[in-house]
Amino acid sequence: MDELMRVMTPRPRNAETRRPYLRSWITANKVFFDRNQGEIPETKIDLSEWQLIITGNIDTPFSIDFEYLLSMPKAIVANTLECSGNSRSLLDTKASGNPWTIGGVGNAVWGGVWLKDILERAGVASAVRHVAFEGFEKPLGKAQIKFIRSIPIEKAMTSTILAYEMNGEPLPLKHGYPLRALALGWTGANCVKWLEKITLLDEPYEGFYMDQVYRIHQPGEDPKTGERVTDISLKSIITQPEPDASVPLGKVMILGAAYAGEKDVETVEVSTDEGENWHPADFIGPHEPFAWRHWQYVWNVNQPGSYKILSRATDSSGSKQPMRASWNKLGYNNNGITEHGVTVQVA
Repeated sequence: MDELMRVMTPRPRNAETRRPYLRSWITANKVFFDRNQGEIPETKIDLSEWQLIITGNIDTPFSIDFEYLLSMPKAIVANTLECSGNSRSLLDTKASGNPWTIGGVGNAVWGGVWLKDILERAGVASAVRHVAFEGFEKPLGKAQIKFIRSIPIEKAMTSTILAYEMNGEPLPLKHGYPLRALALGWTGANCVKWLEKITLLDEPYEGFYMDQVYRIHQPGEDPKTGERVTDISLKSIITQPEPDASVPLGKVMILGAAYAGEKDVETVEVSTDEGENWHPADFIGPHEPFAWRHWQYVWNVNQPGSYKILSRATDSSGSKQPMRASWNKLGYNNNGITEHGVTVQVA
């Protein structure tokens, strides 16, 4: 039994962060959620042998070693990373995939280099519209399908880093050592680990994980016709108290986090009466682009009974978190207010 994580599948390892560890603005590396399609390498690759290959629509493909990466201007950014299927199990109607609750998310301070600095050296052709990432991990299953994903060139050139540090330490093996792509504010499906190849393309990469898996679609529809999973949806979560906890009469401290991907979280509100009335929460901790905002609300309760606590966020564009999630076959982007409510008993 893994006391630190809630493990859903051991191979490939998929495990979520337990609620208490989400109460810190920085999620510690050892409890940061695990999401994998293939095998985590058993040992770290020898950095003297590792190279990053840049190929595709460029005049001359080239490669760079780790020492070259370290010689480049450094980027340090806070970024909240979320699994596309996070909170899937909270949906009223079952959706396919790992049964995440709220722990498929975490916030870290990442160190690395801006992808644009590498692409500018490559000399991006005017026809390039997408950038594909490929890692060196071993695929699982008979089909041996590698996890390859691409992002639009605009995202690559503005807000994507190649990370080699996580929370001030070398990138842990299970999180992509020595290098992972990190499309800031986008879901983990766009952030390939164990990076070894970057390919410049005229069109989006075509493959299983681009066209069949990370698409929002309904039963009976061709997944390829669905919208690609890209940016993180506006969402708030309650990290304290625990679901079904018993709390005393008087002042009850409610804690949580809210995030909006590429946008900023402007406000968080809390309701303890099924959404009839909403009260502003107070932000606590750092406020950084692409990173979640932690919040707190002191609830004065003077009547015993069963209560459902709800929270809702509003982002910098004025959009509000929906009361109910928009359901799809794989349960992606569940950001419903009701689905994330926490029921407590007041005695």
